[in-house]
Amino acid sequence: MSNGPGPSSPALTAPTANATTIKPTDLRGILKYVPRFQGQIFVIALDGSIVADENFGNLLVDIAVLRSLGIKIVLVHGISQQLQELSVMRNIPITNSDGTGVTDAATLDLATRAASRVSHLLVEGLTQNALKCATTNAIRALPIGIIRGIDQQFTAKVERIDRDFLGELIDHSVVPVISPIAFGPDGKALRVNSDLLAAEVAEALQATKIIYLSPHEGLEIDGKFRREISVDALRKLLDADASRVADGNRSKATHAVKAIESGVPRVHVLDGRVFDGLLNEIFSNEGVGSLVYGNDYQQIRKARKSDVRLIYSLTRSAVRREELVNRTQQAIEKNIDQFFVFEVDENIIAVVTLYFYPGKPDIAELGSLYVMPFYHNRGIGKKMVEYACMQARERGVKSVIALSTQSFGFFTNVLGFEEAPKDILPESRLKLYEESGRNAKVLVKHLDEKAPVRS
Repeated sequence: MSNGPGPSSPALTAPTANATTIKPTDLRGILKYVPRFQGQIFVIALDGSIVADENFGNLLVDIAVLRSLGIKIVLVHGISQQLQELSVMRNIPITNSDGTGVTDAATLDLATRAASRVSHLLVEGLTQNALKCATTNAIRALPIGIIRGIDQQFTAKVERIDRDFLGELIDHSVVPVISPIAFGPDGKALRVNSDLLAAEVAEALQATKIIYLSPHEGLEIDGKFRREISVDALRKLLDADASRVADGNRSKATHAVKAIESGVPRVHVLDGRVFDGLLNEIFSNEGVGSLVYGNDYQQIRKARKSDVRLIYSLTRSAVRREELVNRTQQAIEKNIDQFFVFEVDENIIAVVTLYFYPGKPDIAELGSLYVMPFYHNRGIGKKMVEYACMQARERGVKSVIALSTQSFGFFTNVLGFEEAPKDILPESRLKLYEESGRNAKVLVKHLDEKAPVRS
């Protein structure tokens, strides 16, 4: 892992402004995440105001830390603040500053100058941090044309991204620096909105994350900072009443939805002015900004009565090995509302149950976890348990219990459960436990109120 900062990098030694579960100052905490992120592509999009902020130098050091950990970085930048400043300095009126409205010839000229300046600042800063980088002409664009009777002139949309060119740069440890000035079929400059550009680049490169750095804490919805929101919920909100999202980050919310629908798993929106904010957002479960996440659990659904026979057949071998408690088809049908199944090509390949205790709203029990052997080591069991815990959390459950005779190592080492004394069980469940004679280990996982994990 070359081109990274040395051991005395301020990003690893300076105190952080925000306390989180895993602090960037804790190298062991960072290294915990390295296997998840190593070799993946992050698209980091910086507003022009963030490049002009006093924290810009710290951000570049943080980016160098990410590169030293084997994370591939692509930088996309905006120019809105610099464009407005140039307009005032030269006394030249502009038609639009962020690339979403009309761009006339005078505005395009100033935008090109502003973009050149911001790109230079990024290249200069990356060079000072011993990173190889390059500005590119990898973005091809087409004029948007006439919208509602108004010619948008030099405002453009992305037509094509030279993915091979960018990929070759990335493979040679070069950080591409992409400005919001693209090029049309005739080779002439056009103006593109940088939020849109980041989403398009992430889709083309199959990036794992987009990280929008703006002068706002994150997504503000209905006047309140939102720490996380699913793409489905955000899409519905924007479709119903986009004004519920604050003006300052509505564009990022819109393009976060586009990016996730195009295959990008996670989009982060955070304040680029916060010292160590970038590292805190990436290397902790809680983060400091807003997370927009896709549906990781779309193959999981509640079981139906028509699934009873398949569930019974699926779990027979585990029952014979005494991994699962024996359940008749009648018992499965009677309690079918407790079952969740995982489908691949409409075939059930995994199952889990979640039982809520009457009179005990803080506790739920997870059971009957089973994944077909052919699908082992693909993270499906973990995903099933995470989904069940998410369902429990939404019902106000504080602790999830599991009993296991042979898989307790998986529960403790992979899923974060802890061994607990049997008297943690509700009285009725404890009686059944004693009568079974299975002597299963009692495990518990305490649920926090924040989800999902930002990785």
